[in-house]
Amino acid sequence: MVEGDGKQLGILSLGEALTLARSRGVDLVEIAPNATPPVCRLVDYGKFRYEQAKRDKESKKHQHANKVKEVQLSPKIDPHDLSVKLQHAIAFLCEDMKVKVTLKFRGREMAHTEFGFQVIQTFLAELAPYGQRDFEPKLIGRGINVMITPLPRGKRAKAPQPQGVEGTTVFLQRVEIKPQALPAAIDRSPRPERKEPSTDGFVNNPFAQLEINR
Repeated sequence: MVEGDGKQLGILSLGEALTLARSRGVDLVEIAPNATPPVCRLVDYGKFRYEQAKRDKESKKHQHANKVKEVQLSPKIDPHDLSVKLQHAIAFLCEDMKVKVTLKFRGREMAHTEFGFQVIQTFLAELAPYGQRDFEPKLIGRGINVMITPLPRGKRAKAPQPQGVEGTTVFLQRVEIKPQALPAAIDRSPRPERKEPSTDGFVNNPFAQLEINR
């Protein structure tokens, strides 16, 4: 049996432990069920859960900080592509991840490695508010490698806002609509008057136009 402050109370039966917990207004929490005998603690269960969740959160942060993300560059990288790679690296550093920057040379690019070092130095200068290099860039084989560690949260610049959240500009595209074929012209000439049906019971009386001589 262990008190909340870590003081050992010795081995007690279950009934004695429950009685002691009720008398002190706390809970009896089993913290080491596989031990012989099992180890219990007299604590406030709500406070115990809160402290345990806090410890779990801190341990996850340390696990997250151990992750390493790699960003690959090239000596002839396009400025737009370099900006995209830079945004990715900043996002990783703001998530407390290490960033491994790798620049690879191809073919005759090995004859002018100074261009690769210029790209690396430009990249590191932009990342300075978010992380620091663990060592100077090194040429290993056909590439330049450097590791960047995120700065502490208190010394690190704030993460940039995602693009498109504020001040979003909407571009409207002009679309040319082709006129559809018009329907055929409608004949609006006056229609012939409809003849009233004959009163003699025939609709079309063939004898209606006959003149009868009396």
